[in-house]
Amino acid sequence: MPPVRATAFLLAGLVAWPLAMQTPQTTQPAKPAPAEQPAKKNPLLKLAQPWPTPEKMKERRDTAESLPLFADSDVLPVTLVGDFKAINKDHDPNSHKPYPGSVRMADDKELQVQFRARGHVRRMARTCDYVPLKLEFVKKETKGTVFAEQDAIKLVVQCSGGGDYEQYVLREYLAYRIFNVITNRSFRARLAKVTYVDGASGKPQGTRIGMFLEDEGDVARRMEGRVVELQRLRFDDLDSDSLMPAMIFEYLIGNTDMSIYALHNMRIVQRPDKTLHIVPYDFDFSGLVNAPYALPARGFFLKNVTERAYRGPCRSQERVDPYVANFVAKKDAIRALPEQIPGFSRESRSASKDYIDGFYGAIKSPKDVKGLFVSCPSKPYM
Repeated sequence: MPPVRATAFLLAGLVAWPLAMQTPQTTQPAKPAPAEQPAKKNPLLKLAQPWPTPEKMKERRDTAESLPLFADSDVLPVTLVGDFKAINKDHDPNSHKPYPGSVRMADDKELQVQFRARGHVRRMARTCDYVPLKLEFVKKETKGTVFAEQDAIKLVVQCSGGGDYEQYVLREYLAYRIFNVITNRSFRARLAKVTYVDGASGKPQGTRIGMFLEDEGDVARRMEGRVVELQRLRFDDLDSDSLMPAMIFEYLIGNTDMSIYALHNMRIVQRPDKTLHIVPYDFDFSGLVNAPYALPARGFFLKNVTERAYRGPCRSQERVDPYVANFVAKKDAIRALPEQIPGFSRESRSASKDYIDGFYGAIKSPKDVKGLFVSCPSKPYM
């Protein structure tokens, strides 16, 4: 289904949506009325919103591209002050409770923030000791700092203490860096050395590696587009120039923990020409990272996450070859990345290079490429 027809089909749901969102009235007056919840926004409405002028779009793109947080690749030292004992017990994925705190930087400037626990698997008590965080800033306070123009940003933290878990964060950072080499339609990441301080006592609670992830809105602005929450998309609804690099990349890192159809670990960006683009994120279940809690997606009968499975569309040789050629052309740059990751252990460098080489060994001949991306079982979506 072409993107325009897919958009028209989705817009048809606008008429029925308000009825579906209504809440039945209770017939038990003896019970107190539930607190009124804010009405959910219809995600399809965004498709009909007018676009800014081309000049405004370019201005937004330039601002997003020049964000100071991602202007440097050095490890960023920061100190987070808050009630992390309480935050790390917030394991409910539906909880959005804010926790007041602050961020101190190397120049002693301090920004007031709200912390929120986030995530799913890594937020579970049986998976990780420390929950992933979201930091919400007072935007006007960030002016002149490394967090300038940031409203809110995700922070990936170590799942648990110990050197192994530090390496898992660094390996996931490597995955983001690899996709940055493949395409600029990708999330940027910045490593951080994070010191945690208890807000009540002022006592340090340890220093661990972390990783700031670019806000999805900024990714979209760099693409001169906007994020749209569209599920049940098929491969043919999506722009091939973002779909194919993303799917081949997911095969490279051995990641099956994603779904376009269910909008799992994927973001959809719409551009003014109505094309829809995917941008993947969250790679801790990949074979490249090989975290101890990671499992391959069901239905693929994989022994473990290091075993690869291609989940993208099957295309003709003529359509696939240019995308594979891009990966081949950037082989040396990708293979060089493990040497550039600060704090990478010798074992992580060696394992990462071997895993990357495994991908290139799998596409070394036209016959290999045909078997993987052309003659593979046809599927309309994933």
